[in-house]
Amino acid sequence: MLRPLKAGFIGTGFIGSVHARAALQAGARLAGVVSSTPERSQAAAQALGAARAYASAEDLIDDDGVDVVHICTPNHLHAPLAVRALAAGKHVICEKPLALTSAEAAGLVEAANSSGRIATVPFVYRYYPLVREARERLHSGKAGRLRLMHGSYLQDWLLREDDDNWRVDAALGGASRAFADIGSHWCDLAQFISQQSIVRVSARKLIAVPRRHRGDGASSFTGAATAGGTSLVDTEDAVLVHFETAEGVLGSVTVSQVSPGRKNRLWIELDASDESLVFNQEEPETLWCGRRESATVLRRDPAQLTAAGGRMATLPAGHPEGYASCFEAFVGDTYAAIHTGEVPEGLPTFADGLAAASITDAVLASADSGQWIDVDRHIN
Repeated sequence: MLRPLKAGFIGTGFIGSVHARAALQAGARLAGVVSSTPERSQAAAQALGAARAYASAEDLIDDDGVDVVHICTPNHLHAPLAVRALAAGKHVICEKPLALTSAEAAGLVEAANSSGRIATVPFVYRYYPLVREARERLHSGKAGRLRLMHGSYLQDWLLREDDDNWRVDAALGGASRAFADIGSHWCDLAQFISQQSIVRVSARKLIAVPRRHRGDGASSFTGAATAGGTSLVDTEDAVLVHFETAEGVLGSVTVSQVSPGRKNRLWIELDASDESLVFNQEEPETLWCGRRESATVLRRDPAQLTAAGGRMATLPAGHPEGYASCFEAFVGDTYAAIHTGEVPEGLPTFADGLAAASITDAVLASADSGQWIDVDRHIN
């Protein structure tokens, strides 16, 4: 029987708690947590059932009793903490964006490769069964030759002037906000389903709310900040991107955190020569499959899915699976790779985090220059 992994968590907000619950589901022991203050660390350890609250991120990383480190902090801390954890011989799960620039992300890929440790990024939308089904329909040739990809990722949690979060501050979140935060998920999904790389982009960005009330800030997705003065915003609220893949497929995506009524609508359509495929993350139990003669809705029924889609389905048909199940499957695959040394098909690694960071850099460069920009993959 395999020894349970001992997991440590740096950052205990919304996403840190999601990581911890998924780790427990995967059979890990919660070795400890560290948050932004000692008081928050103690509270999180108690709430999550972790063995201890560490005094600092460095103390957690340097503890020989920790096998895998989950990095769930604001973005500017991802790279330095991941580098330290890999150097300490730890396996790493690091939230996206992997780093604030693609050059920094490339350094992390090199560090991960040199360490021999498993290093992954939670692009968890890959783990919806019907996402895997769409990928298989394209890969097998059933849908025909891919021609177009298009869609959107829309939210409204930063709609108003008094909506605030640390991500708005470029010093903490990076030069890109909306695209790095959620556009990266859409592009990863597009590349994963299509098995094609985005190589050129043309982008325009929008700062819809040029000033925001700044205070202590609100937790992610929860609304208004505490009282404070206003300050100028220098990260984008929305982005429109046209792109081209290495195989000549054309695409477009609209990314927004200021679309009223949209909570987490990741919608993607892939149009091939024989069939179009549509997946909507807010309705993940179905895949729309359109042909010239008719359109059908494929439901998440393990008995009807291919092996690729069925591997991701954990509940019988009619029992909805969602985001938490995807996260659990991702962490489960990461831990399986740690135990066996073999990376399960589709597991998003630091290389995928670098790909997302490279597209983000190109999107910003295009929006600033008004030109088409090639994506630098940092491949030597």
